[in-house]
Amino acid sequence: MNIAIACLSLIAGLGVLLLSMNLMTQNIETLAGNKLKKMFNKLGKSKLAGVGIGTATTAIIQSSGAVTVMVIGFVNASLMSLTQAATIIFGANIGTTVTAQIVALGMLGTSSISMNVIFGTLAGIGAFIMLFTKNETVKKVGGLIAGFGMLFVGLMLMSDSMTVFTESEKLINFLATLQNPILLVIIGCLVTALIQSSSTMTSIIITMLYGGLITIDQGVYMALGSNIGTCIVALIACIGTGTNAKRAAFIHFFFNFIGVVIFMFIGLFMRLGGTSFGKLLEIMFPGVPTTQLAMMHTIFNVITVILILPFTNLLVKMTEKIIREKPKDKNGPKLTYLEEHILQSPPIAVEQVKKEILDMASDSIENFNLAVDSVLNRDISAKKDFAKREDFINFRNREIIKFVIELTSLEISEADRTYLGTVHHTVTDIERIGDYSENIFEYAEKLVENDYSFSDEAISELNELKTKINELYNVTMGMYVDGAGERIDSARALEDGTDEITKKMSNNHIRRMNEKKCSVDAGALYLSLASDAERVGDHLLNVAESVEKFSKRTKTVYRIPKQGDDDKDIVIKKTL
Repeated sequence: MNIAIACLSLIAGLGVLLLSMNLMTQNIETLAGNKLKKMFNKLGKSKLAGVGIGTATTAIIQSSGAVTVMVIGFVNASLMSLTQAATIIFGANIGTTVTAQIVALGMLGTSSISMNVIFGTLAGIGAFIMLFTKNETVKKVGGLIAGFGMLFVGLMLMSDSMTVFTESEKLINFLATLQNPILLVIIGCLVTALIQSSSTMTSIIITMLYGGLITIDQGVYMALGSNIGTCIVALIACIGTGTNAKRAAFIHFFFNFIGVVIFMFIGLFMRLGGTSFGKLLEIMFPGVPTTQLAMMHTIFNVITVILILPFTNLLVKMTEKIIREKPKDKNGPKLTYLEEHILQSPPIAVEQVKKEILDMASDSIENFNLAVDSVLNRDISAKKDFAKREDFINFRNREIIKFVIELTSLEISEADRTYLGTVHHTVTDIERIGDYSENIFEYAEKLVENDYSFSDEAISELNELKTKINELYNVTMGMYVDGAGERIDSARALEDGTDEITKKMSNNHIRRMNEKKCSVDAGALYLSLASDAERVGDHLLNVAESVEKFSKRTKTVYRIPKQGDDDKDIVIKKTL
């Protein structure tokens, strides 16, 4: 009966531990969203910078699995190279060891009171904060504190269950037979793959070590195995992704596998020399076996990064040869910045939505300019390129909305939620610009088909209208990039300018008709074109007004940051 109760207590403790880590991850991602954005946007060509960003990000959100999945999403969306992804994954392996250090800290203390009890009280404190505050940010802080405290509550339940297990001679004798390093690595790998968390597995190993169920050497090899088992998260995440995303997942596996093999050989040579990891750790950190194991976990990952980092490019090339590009990966439309795995980090996903919309807007205005030029030059040779771009605009319209619906259901800040509320209208306005551009291109086809032409005066007016709409586009997209709602007056003035030009076009057209300078059929196309172009201006102004409303409601700026010293800021394509 005692064993059964201990098993239930162990399961309960494990459940609380997993829940606490999930709670901390969600709240930290929301609170530190802007910092996460800045870290990833500063990623350049420096391998050390990549390792540092991966370490810091994982230490913040307490999940190497989440960071690795997020990186796979970035690679799949072509936001970073395989080399950049590899260095971040290396850093994530170091960052994940912070959890083991926290767990080991909880096991310290006197016989009368442990650190688990002290830190466990934070669960109640955090819960009270969440219960009695209405401020969303304070609630997130309370959730973070509660999650941190629950981690130690889970450890207390697990460590208490170990006390019962230590009274079972059969269990102790069985565990004592598990001395083969390879077998211990396999056990650590399989259990970690089952629970999909190396941090949780390391926590279990530390509590077993604390309870006296295993030795430090057994714990070391099981912890080594957990580093291979954790790769299952990345391997699952790469299912259904592109070739580069699969390569990133396998780089994660190769990194950990190579590191474990190296340390297995080191352990072998140490045993031949009459020593072991356990003896060495006892010398380095005497009398604290839980700290010894936590430090070993950190030492393993740091040394592995030091050894493999210089060979990152070689590892990437090896992965590219093993996992070759498939032709089908290049077929079919694909969003540039959005990919489902990026949903693992909602704050960054919001940033990617903005970039995708900017690209969509750029395609729309490019099609508008192409359509007007086709009219002016009576040349429809670019019809295929125009149609392909229009299909992609429509594809983006559907897929961005679907992505935003998923994103809105996640934990995001109020500012981000308010912004996402404007996205549906924005992408609809941009899609409508594409539709009106399609109408204008059809006018070009009719001009060519019927051998119609416009007068020099009419062509001059069309050029003037095109220039004004491009000026409006640049101001609107500049507002969108900078979140500068105060520039709305400039946008409105330019939109008024398009209205004035179209009125002038209409009046002048009637005059030219009376003077017999323009045919009735060509004139009908001319007026329809002017009307459609004016509608393009209306939709651009709608986008600008969405930025203004968002700025007023949140009193914040959502400027899209630069990617790095060697990369350009989000480019608004020059259209004049």
